[in-house]
Amino acid sequence: MATIGTTPPGSTAEPADAPDGAGQAGQAGQPGQPRLAGRRRRRRAPRWTAAQVALWAVLIVISAAFLYPLVWLISASLKPRAEVFDNALIPRTFAPENYLEVWNQLPLLHWVGNSFIIALLAALLVTVSSSMVAFGFAYFRFPGRSLLFGLVLSTMMLPGAVTLVPQYLIWKNLGVLGTWIPMFGMNLFGSAFYIFLQRQFFLGLPRELFEAARIDGASYFGLFRLIALPLSIPSLVVIFIFEFQASWNNLQSALIYLNAGSVEGFTAPLGIAYAMTKFSPTNGGQGDYQYVMVATLLITLPMLVLFAFGQRHFIEGVATEGRKG
Repeated sequence: MATIGTTPPGSTAEPADAPDGAGQAGQAGQPGQPRLAGRRRRRRAPRWTAAQVALWAVLIVISAAFLYPLVWLISASLKPRAEVFDNALIPRTFAPENYLEVWNQLPLLHWVGNSFIIALLAALLVTVSSSMVAFGFAYFRFPGRSLLFGLVLSTMMLPGAVTLVPQYLIWKNLGVLGTWIPMFGMNLFGSAFYIFLQRQFFLGLPRELFEAARIDGASYFGLFRLIALPLSIPSLVVIFIFEFQASWNNLQSALIYLNAGSVEGFTAPLGIAYAMTKFSPTNGGQGDYQYVMVATLLITLPMLVLFAFGQRHFIEGVATEGRKG
């Protein structure tokens, strides 16, 4: 006699307290199961809100405003002389020969080479010198350190016009006017802004690393070269890119120290200013500003390439400095 409430042998009945459909949850091949999963996925799809649409619209407008000058420059470089300033983003008449003729009209290769060498020397010198000074302020503890560091930072408050004449007199007395030395010589003494930037990074490094190296017999310069520099590559890249870009676009110093030299010795910004004067109709030129547009576009490309190769370290360095500052 079977006991009441027991399940007969071979029966597949489910327990009474199991919820409806629980016994079918793990069974494969149930009809409608993929359809329910698809419905769940569709329900979870994100929906665009009015705020998100407005944000994207603002970002697109701002991006277009920043990209418009570059697009206009590219378009103007592909136009003939009569259509350079017609403000049409799509040229009516394409003139790709401008990119070949510009090398005959202007010593562009000399200008780019001069600017590259000067910018490279300036960036390397200021990166190394500023890092050495910053390491001294971050690692060594001596009386008057805070006061001395405050004096260094106070030099950032001085306008460039205040120190322009004294610097010119210094280079004149040294007899180096008309050479490249004034273009990067001041970077031997570092930059207050870069010293502050690099000091903040060094302060975030564990001091125990340096103490352990001192116990192992490392010199102070060894601490800087073997520990501080390798760990601060992102911030060094930030300083290098900043200074390279500033030196590459430095027209004022080139006007003061190189304007009396030969045209082949000009830097790229000074060369562009010379080309504007050369092709100006008021100076006897024919108004061939399409070559100026081509030259301007070509000297912009090195900065784009530099940022493309260093953007990972650049973004990492900026983010790290932001967290430490």
